[in-house]
Amino acid sequence: MMNDIKDWYRSGLPFVWLNAAAVSASIIMVLGLLILIAVRGLSHFWPHTVYEMTYHWGGQDEVIIGEIHDQELVTVQQLRDAGIQLDTEDEIVTRYLIKMGNRDVYGVDFRNVVKPLIMAREVPGDIVVLERHEYGNFYGFLKNVKQSGQVIASGEASWEALQPLLERVYRLYDEIKEIEKSEIGSVNYRIERLRLKERGLELDGKKTPEAVVELDAARAALQGEYRVLEQRLVELYTEIKRDSLTAEVQNGQVVEIPLDKIVKAYRPNTMGLFAKIGFYIGKLWEFVSDEPREANTEGGIFPAIYGTVIMVLVMSVMVTPLGIIAAVYLREYAKEGPLVRMIHIAVNNLAGVPSIVYGVFGLGFFVYFLGGNLDQLFYPEALPSPTFGTPGLMWASLTLALLTLPVVIVSTEEGLARIPSSIREGSLALGATKAETLWRTILPMASPAMMTGLILAVARAAGEVAPLMLVGVVKLAPSLPLDGNFPFLHLDRKFMHLGFHIYDVGFQSPNVEAARPLVYATALLLVLVIILLNITSITIRNHLREKYRALEQ
Repeated sequence: MMNDIKDWYRSGLPFVWLNAAAVSASIIMVLGLLILIAVRGLSHFWPHTVYEMTYHWGGQDEVIIGEIHDQELVTVQQLRDAGIQLDTEDEIVTRYLIKMGNRDVYGVDFRNVVKPLIMAREVPGDIVVLERHEYGNFYGFLKNVKQSGQVIASGEASWEALQPLLERVYRLYDEIKEIEKSEIGSVNYRIERLRLKERGLELDGKKTPEAVVELDAARAALQGEYRVLEQRLVELYTEIKRDSLTAEVQNGQVVEIPLDKIVKAYRPNTMGLFAKIGFYIGKLWEFVSDEPREANTEGGIFPAIYGTVIMVLVMSVMVTPLGIIAAVYLREYAKEGPLVRMIHIAVNNLAGVPSIVYGVFGLGFFVYFLGGNLDQLFYPEALPSPTFGTPGLMWASLTLALLTLPVVIVSTEEGLARIPSSIREGSLALGATKAETLWRTILPMASPAMMTGLILAVARAAGEVAPLMLVGVVKLAPSLPLDGNFPFLHLDRKFMHLGFHIYDVGFQSPNVEAARPLVYATALLLVLVIILLNITSITIRNHLREKYRALEQ
């Protein structure tokens, strides 16, 4: 028996099973984490039931309108210690966190209620939920709808009368947004370019009367274009403020809400399954395609997605040639010696440096030193306002390129080392030079290893936050790094990032409870973006591996 156990142990099977168990446990934990994030984040967009509760509090009954945001089990003794008197024999009761909304009316939009103190709970079909540009959700009963200050519908007819008015507001809002963000933004950009051009001519001593006349004519044309757009904006803002609605909240107070403050209006208690599914899909699309609002606790995160992808792509363009050139030199050209060993040690040590140190280096060297000198040499007309002497997309990408450079170097070196020496010798024997052998044979065969290094670099860079806080990422970026204004890709602009968005919403938000589901949803989206980038790189790597496998054999 003992001999059988020893033979089984020597065969290595226990270690195989141990490794299999460790891998299985890791996969289960990762899947469990993703499922938790998905459930907590994606459930936020479902149209939840809104209740009207009669709550006995302070010796009297009051009405609470809202949706159940969360619930937990608490002991009766805990509640009694907090001053809440309960007449129950249960030791544990349920406590609900009710999202009441109406922050402009109550001051807060969440409230804890204890289940035993809920005297009645109803689901009225005429409760209206309004998503607003500010103050969060509104919960109440629609009383009437006004057009130009005149009531056009009351009672149940108000809901039907409200729909075309909201559609009109949405169209006007989209037109306003297009004029402000695109057309006026483009005019302002061109006016600023003219100002810089004039300043540059002045610094170079070339500000001639002819040049001034030409600049003034161009500026006058742009200002005329701006005045036309400005007048159109005034008209649109006048039109969009025309209509309003009147609603009653839980304490009986009647409030009037301009329709231009409303993002979406719906009645969740009367929605069927398919209507809820359609609403859910629309909210998901809004989340990934719209801009944030309400201190990033409402709306979408499209600028953060855009900034993350652009930053990763620019970083990849920077780190790949640097890493490959360094690896080729160390493997193919450098002779073994103390210097090469020191370089290898330095590369390995760089992989262990905390990321925040790279951020400090990027801020000091790239932003202040390199960017400041670039401004002095190439952008003197913009001074004292910095162009590249301030955190931006290029410095963030370059900082992360340095952060991930050791990964690309090591992966590329390993790929070069796996190529048989007979291939090099055969190429040289056929008359090819060392450079031709390297460029036409060795590097293509090592390309799968290069892609592996790039995959690891992308996964590392996309999730980094600490260095980006110093070299370019911001809470809210007014303009995207890529737009229709020349030179189209603006490397000097600040940008938003999914990782920083998670930090900002989760730890800096003024409304923690409202922001918590968005933290989970944004985290899930960040994981999906990284997976998508990695799948793209893995597909390219596998294609290259199949292409050059025959040569390796």
